[in-house]
Amino acid sequence: MNGSTDAGALVAIVEDDAAIAEGVALNLRLQGFRSEIIGDGEAAVRQIEAHRPDLVLLDISLPVQDGLWVLEQLRGRQNQVPIIALSARHDEFDKVAALRLGADDYITKPFALAELLARVAAVLRRARLNTHSSDDGRNAAAAANLLRFGEVTVDVANRTVVRGDRPVQLTRLEFELLAFLSQHHDRVHTREELLRRVWGLQQGQARTVDNFVAQLRAKLERDPDRPRHLLTVRGAGYRFSPE
Repeated sequence: MNGSTDAGALVAIVEDDAAIAEGVALNLRLQGFRSEIIGDGEAAVRQIEAHRPDLVLLDISLPVQDGLWVLEQLRGRQNQVPIIALSARHDEFDKVAALRLGADDYITKPFALAELLARVAAVLRRARLNTHSSDDGRNAAAAANLLRFGEVTVDVANRTVVRGDRPVQLTRLEFELLAFLSQHHDRVHTREELLRRVWGLQQGQARTVDNFVAQLRAKLERDPDRPRHLLTVRGAGYRFSPE
């Protein structure tokens, strides 16, 4: 992040509709953010890598290369810049694909400007808190940062996950959700609570949590259809079992 607050944070707007991009940029500037507009996918990867923005607003439908390609390229290069995906499509595939590729949030067009600004602030705040937590964790004893369940070992300080003897690649939000659930395994957590505590959102779609839990099960559970650790409590939410 460029500073200890969101003021002056650089937001890259990857959007080929000039009217939408300029409108979003203007309102971001009115909120104290800096912004840059990028019109296609290939240029987006180059400029995001070069300019290192604090957050990216990424349209899925782009010329040259689409937003899913941009996500795949950035996360493949270990670029963990916070990304909010935008799409006019209502197909569930786009949303699930964007989240699985490492998007931090997803908004369907047309969106309310107030909601977009609130999500920008929430994602930036969460990224800042995660950075501070990682810095603090490096000073803690290594053993205290190791969480083990089944054949999985989670190193909280170094943000790594190993299953058996093989590393598991998690997106930043997948890791945050896993760390929160495993460190608070003494009770059931509602979807609304997880959206607040992990995503930093006061409101959001419960389906988002379900998608992320499904992704974690696919990567960490021996039988994702019959999970032992990431448990659904019907009518209530989710509970983590280390046993």
